[in-house]
Amino acid sequence: MGKLKVAILEDNKELLKDLKENLDETNLVEVVAWASKSEELLEKVKNAQPEALILDIELIGDSMSGLDVAQRLDLPVLFVSGKTKDYYRGIEDLNISSAKVIEHITKPITLDKLKKILPKFIKSIQVHEKLEYVFLNFEGERNRTRVPIDSIVCLETDTGSSGKSNNKTIYFTDRKPKKLIDFSFTKMPEVGFDETIFIKPHQSYRVNVSKIIYSNRKTNELGVQVCDESEKIDDKVIPISENFRKHVPNL
Repeated sequence: MGKLKVAILEDNKELLKDLKENLDETNLVEVVAWASKSEELLEKVKNAQPEALILDIELIGDSMSGLDVAQRLDLPVLFVSGKTKDYYRGIEDLNISSAKVIEHITKPITLDKLKKILPKFIKSIQVHEKLEYVFLNFEGERNRTRVPIDSIVCLETDTGSSGKSNNKTIYFTDRKPKKLIDFSFTKMPEVGFDETIFIKPHQSYRVNVSKIIYSNRKTNELGVQVCDESEKIDDKVIPISENFRKHVPNL
C-alpha cells in the first residue's frame, strides 16, 4: 500500500503552507489537495480523490466549519485546532454518527507532533478499511480504486485462447463489471478479501456468500444478481463443482 492520500484545509494561508511542508517532510502521506476555503477544497477533492482529510475546525469568514466539511465528505479525518476543547462535543457527535476514523490534534502543529500522530492515524485507517474495503487496480485505470467489500458479488476467471487465464472479471451490485489483470485468487487474502466471506464454489469463481440468492444441489448451480454492462441488475448462474460443494451453504 502506498502513502495515504490526504487533503488539507487551513484558513490561514501561511499556516496552510507550513502544514503542507511539514506533512511532506514526514514522508508518511501524499498531499493531493489543499485549500484555505471550504468550497475550494470541496471542488478540488472531486478530482484529487483523497483517502483522508486533515482539517482546521474553525474557519474564519467561511460559510462552513471543518466539522461541516468532514460531514460532507465522509472520509477519515484528523482535526487540527487551537481551540479543540471548544469543539469536543462536535467531534464526539461526528465520531458517533460516522463509521470513519476521527482523530484530533491541537495547534501549533509541529513536525514532531505530526510524526507521532500520523502513524497512529494511518494504522487506524488501515485496520478499519481492511474490514470494509479493498483497493483494486482495474484495467485501463491508473489509480487504485477503493471498493466497498459489500458491493462485490463475485470474481470470475477469464478464459483465454489457451483455456487458461490469470485475468479476472469482477461483478458488483452497483456498477458495471471491471477487469483485473494478472490477479491471482491465491493472493485475495493479501489484498483484503476474507476467505470466509468469498467462498470457492468452483475453481474459476469466488463468490460473496452474502450475495447468494439460491443454491441448487441437483443442478449444481447457485444464483446471484449482478450489475451488467448496461448497469442493470441481472441474474447470474454460477456452477458448483463437486469438489467444492462443502463450501456452498444450503439455501
